[in-house]
Amino acid sequence: MELHLEELLGKITDFMKSEANTETVVGKQFDLGEFKCVPVIKVGMGFGSGGGEGTDSKIKKGQGMGAGAGVGIEPIGFLVTKGDRISFLEAGKSHGLAAVFEKIPELIEKISVNKKKEEASV
Repeated sequence: MELHLEELLGKITDFMKSEANTETVVGKQFDLGEFKCVPVIKVGMGFGSGGGEGTDSKIKKGQGMGAGAGVGIEPIGFLVTKGDRISFLEAGKSHGLAAVFEKIPELIEKISVNKKKEEASV
């Protein structure tokens, strides 16, 4: 059994070129009113392979090999342009009023704990 590592890596690289892009993950560039929005992704990948051979009293000669690859793709935000201004808007991060609403449960918990401390000290 012969492992063609260069051929395997070539096929994996071709797959990555065709699949690991913003269009297949989050979509194409789009217009939103006066703004142009371009999706941005983060791609991470890893490769590994190994092989060996040996002899045994029952088997004259044995070989074994394996290879693997992993890919992680994550949308991280959008480049937003309006005229000659460009800014980056992070995905998954709340801004403005939305960020305040996300903090409300934490704030209620703190108020409740402080009230219980005050009642216990009286």
